[in-house]
Order: sequence, then C-alpha cells, then structure tokens
Amino acid sequence: MNSWKIFQGNSQPHDEIIRLPEPPNWRKFLGADNQIIKQIEQCWKNFLDEKGEATEDLERGKSFRIQTDREKDKNSVINMVNAALYLRRPLLVTGKPGTGKTSLAYAVAYELKLGPVLPWYITARSTLKDGLYDYDAIARLQDVQMGDKSKEIGRYIKLGALGTALLPFPRPRVLLIDEIDKSDINLPNDLLNLFEEGKFEIPELARLSKEVSQVEVRTYDGMDVPIKDGKVCCQNFPLIILTNNGERDFPPAFLRRCLRLTMPYDPDATALKEIVRAHLGSDVLTRDEAKIEELIREFIKKRSGGDLATDQLLNAIYIVTRKLKPEQQDEENLTDVLLKYLTSEEDR
Repeated sequence: MNSWKIFQGNSQPHDEIIRLPEPPNWRKFLGADNQIIKQIEQCWKNFLDEKGEATEDLERGKSFRIQTDREKDKNSVINMVNAALYLRRPLLVTGKPGTGKTSLAYAVAYELKLGPVLPWYITARSTLKDGLYDYDAIARLQDVQMGDKSKEIGRYIKLGALGTALLPFPRPRVLLIDEIDKSDINLPNDLLNLFEEGKFEIPELARLSKEVSQVEVRTYDGMDVPIKDGKVCCQNFPLIILTNNGERDFPPAFLRRCLRLTMPYDPDATALKEIVRAHLGSDVLTRDEAKIEELIREFIKKRSGGDLATDQLLNAIYIVTRKLKPEQQDEENLTDVLLKYLTSEEDR
C-alpha cells in the first residue's frame, strides 16, 4: 500500500501496521526495560497461539460498517482513526445510539490484527485505579493467616484493561473506554497525566522492589506477565477509543489530549442492505427479499421522525426471516414494537 492510511475500514485483515512510522518526538515512550519488552513479546506470541482465530471480537470487527453512503463522511472516520494511530492520541468518538461507536474499536483491532480489544465499561463509580489494576489485600491476608508464607504478591494483583493496554507490547493494543460521559466528573482529569506519560506505578510492588525486583502478575485478558520495580511503561501507545453519548461536557485540558470524531449516520436502502448482509449473512437477503425491502423502507421513513438504531432493524429482520417465524398479525405487532423510537414516551 502506498496510501498513508494504515486503517482502510474495509474489514480485510492485513499486516500494514508495520508501516506505522515513529511517533512525534513529544509522543515517544522509552521507559520500558529491554528485558521486560522481550519477555512480554514472548508472552504475547504464546497468548495469540493459544487463543486461535475464532473469537467473538473477530466476528464483531468483521461485521462493522460505517453507516453512511457519503464518501466524505466515510473518509472522515477512516482518516481520524489513522490520525490517532500516527499521533498516538486517544480518539473521543461521539454519535447517536447504534452508529458503531463501540464496534469501531473491534473493527480496527480486526483489520490491523492487534489482538482482542481491551474493554473498560465506565459507570458513575469508576475510578482510575479500577482501570489500572486490582490488589486483593483481603485474600493475601487470609492466606497469611492460614500459614501461607509465600512472598508471591503478584498472584494477588490483576491488571485492568487500561493497565494491560499500557504494557510494552510489540504492537499497540486497542483499548475501549466505553461511555466515558457516565463517569464521575474527576475521571477525565485523572486520565490526563496517564495519556501524556504512558506509564504508571503499582505501589504495592514498588515498595517491595528492593527485595523482589521482578514480579509476575495477571493481565486483564489472562496472560501472566513480568513487572519490574512496580512500574508499567508502554512501548507502543495503545489505540484508545473513548465512546461518548454526549450526556456531558469535558474539560478543555481533556479535549486537548484527544482527537474527536462524530460517527455519521444516514444510510440509505443500499447501505442498510449491506449492513444486514454483514451481520446476518447473504442468504438472509434471499429468504424474503420483498419483506426485507419493506422493513428497510419503513425503517428509513420512521427514522425521519425520531432516533432509531440500526440494531432495531436487524432485530426485526432476524425475527421475520427465521424458518419458525411469527404469524402475520404477530409479525406486524412485533415489528412495531421493535422499531420504537429510542425514548421512553411510547412505553408510558
């Protein structure tokens, strides 16, 4: 490929991530220990060999489609993903429900062969430490009280999705911070230094570093990896995708550290058919083509009066194209219910 675009958005896996150039001087991360880098590279290779190809992540990434027919809008999504890769900056993705904000992370991981996505699902109680690691002090105390004198503190520590993403992997991992706008007001500010520095410390390990310099801990996705002196330093800054439903504003300092993308959403009948094919298979379109086209027309017509998600159309088509499907009267009723607007008014 001669294009600057490493991510093509075409659901075709490739190894073009190796063309990713060196980061800008202000985004270089050189803190990782060389020995740790080699050990984690081997851990990563073993992990991928054991995991194999057939995973839910791969299927989700494979079926992703940008939901617009406008080439300009499609290119905007692809360009912003590539900009985030080149600049090593988080990508803050906003858009209506069902526009593919979350699935975009899986699409990038699938196409660029970056391994399983690391998801961190945000709630109002989420803290920075939740994303970095968990230390089970109670379990350790119980083991000591029962006579276990082992000093293997690493078995009581598990890295979170964010902490795992910052390990010095040979390729950048994809980290999904889902619904960041649901967080406590302090979390975006707490993320600022981490986004700049690309490293963090685990105090429980740092305190013991003179006695035990290297400790093995469990990652979010189940690998056992070494940590030296209690410090985690990235080698390749992860591709961080933060989804945002627009429920709140973010501080300027946080926005300055992110690239921002609004997912387009205006698919016509042709694009919707392609989305149906990607998610439900080509054979679905031949089972009852007239019925599917009717549902697509109804979906497009109704969408002009309020918010609907493409998931709702997929649900309706799935129901009416099964071998065991509802009777005509039930089918019409179900379709009306499945294509309700995304508000609570119709439920009252």
